[in-house]
Parts: sequence; C-alpha cells; structure tokens
Amino acid sequence: MKYYAVIDTNVIVSSMLKHDSIPGRILDLVILNIIVPLLNNEILEEYFDVLTRNKFDFNVDDVLKVLDRIKENGIVLNREQTLEDFVDEDDIVFYEIVMSAKNTMDAYLITGNIKHYPVRNYIVTPREMIEIIEEKSDKKYSQF
Repeated sequence: MKYYAVIDTNVIVSSMLKHDSIPGRILDLVILNIIVPLLNNEILEEYFDVLTRNKFDFNVDDVLKVLDRIKENGIVLNREQTLEDFVDEDDIVFYEIVMSAKNTMDAYLITGNIKHYPVRNYIVTPREMIEIIEEKSDKKYSQF
C-alpha cells in the first residue's frame, strides 16, 4: 500500500541530521516508495535552500541525492489557495499542496511543527505517520 504525503522541510532536515530516527524512517519509506511525496517546485527549492545552509554542513552531493530520490518517487501538484492564517508563511505551500491532493486522494502532511498548522487529522508527526502505516501493515517501521 502507498501513502501520499507532503513532507515538511523540518522532517527532511531531521532525517539527514540523524538517519537512525523516526524522521529518518520517513525518508526510508520515501526511498522504498511506500510514502509518495507530494510536492511542487517551491517545496523542492525550500528543501534545497534549507539543506544547503552552512549551519547544517551537509555535503551538497548528499543533498542532491536525497532530493533526486524525492523527485523520482514524488508527484508534482499545483497549490490550492487557502485563506487560513499561518504562524510561518513558509508553511502555507505545504498546506496548500496537501489540500490540492485531498481533492483526489487520501493524503497527509508530515511535520515536526504540528502547531504551525490548523488541527486536522491528516496533519501528522513523523511518528504518527509511521503508526498509521504500521496499523495497516504487518511490518514495523519505527524500529531501528
């Protein structure tokens, strides 16, 4: 079974900072094509801009490999404009992409910053996403 999800930048950063973590499992599930990333060019640009900041000291080749895998397995969507207010305006694109996806598929927004978004059952933490997947599978993805 595949799960469709917009993945907030903080989850990607956390997965690269510590691969043996719950966010790291999310990235593994993307690579295994169990989670299908939902994105657009703005999201990809934000991933690149944040991941190449000096403070993270990630190797640019590693960043490009991760982004290539996300793009290979992802689905590009157009934004569906929202009138809701957000704490951080950079988060709006993630919400608008998941709202666009919700028109045609069961989709989630995975974020470590739940409080930045409206309360919705499809806006989940990385741990909650793994629990959703494990409930419908006989495999354990939270183990490392």
